Amino acid sequence: MFPGFGEWDLPVAPGVALHGRSGGAGPAVLLLHGHPRTHATWHRVAPALAAEGFTVVCPDLRGYGRSAKPEPDPEHRVYCDRTMAADLTALMSALGHDRFAVAGHDRGAYVAYRTALDAPDRVAALAVCDGVPLIEALERADADFAAAWWHWFFFGSSPHAERVITADPLAWYRPDESRMGRENYADMVAAVTDPRTVRAMLEDYRAGLTVDREHDAADRAAGRRITAPVLAMWSRHDDMERLYGDPAAIWKPWCERPVQTAVIDSGHHMAEEAPGEVAAALTAFLSGR
Repeated sequence: MFPGFGEWDLPVAPGVALHGRSGGAGPAVLLLHGHPRTHATWHRVAPALAAEGFTVVCPDLRGYGRSAKPEPDPEHRVYCDRTMAADLTALMSALGHDRFAVAGHDRGAYVAYRTALDAPDRVAALAVCDGVPLIEALERADADFAAAWWHWFFFGSSPHAERVITADPLAWYRPDESRMGRENYADMVAAVTDPRTVRAMLEDYRAGLTVDREHDAADRAAGRRITAPVLAMWSRHDDMERLYGDPAAIWKPWCERPVQTAVIDSGHHMAEEAPGEVAAALTAFLSGR
């Protein structure tokens, strides 16, 4: 995986280090994975972006993969998107990047747009993959959403979630080595079979239903908007269009500029299923084409 990339563990906060890889030369782009993946989900996209003239940075988010897993707190701020965004700006500073683009998939999309809102002077461009602003998703959570995405509420509210998942994490997550690639699969398996990772990932969802929603509500009420160019990408064979119609229309009030779009011919895990399309869409967006 990641030919020519360097691997690192870098401190970003007291007692917290992020694990990941980076490589290439040129403008920096930060790639953020979703649940329950690790940075390795980008292993087919990152080298393609590096070949197009970008420095590509792929970390494991706090609590995920091989990154630090600090003790949770009752308010869920330790694993909220604002805390993770601060991790990432510190990481990019440590790697020497004052300005960078950020692309996030699934849970990583929430961290990506939070980074753009909280650090507009640092984020040059934002790509959100298979997601709308968290508060917008929760306010639209009807019976169809609950039936399809019930795990949000199980993870975020049930006292039984950690016990159920850790009893047999591979039966729960059902990773597919043939689709993911051997090393990506091994990286995810090592992560989800660690009970500390499961606890941290659940804290991510608990924060999503509480403090992350509060932060979104406060920003919306204050009229804060994303100043960077925005690309909304979604998977054709996922349920984004069924749930939201045109996802870009939901992003529009959050953005100062027109929202660009790309629809990827894949299921939910677009970076693994259609890496060529994802890399091409990101390259065109980041190059201003």
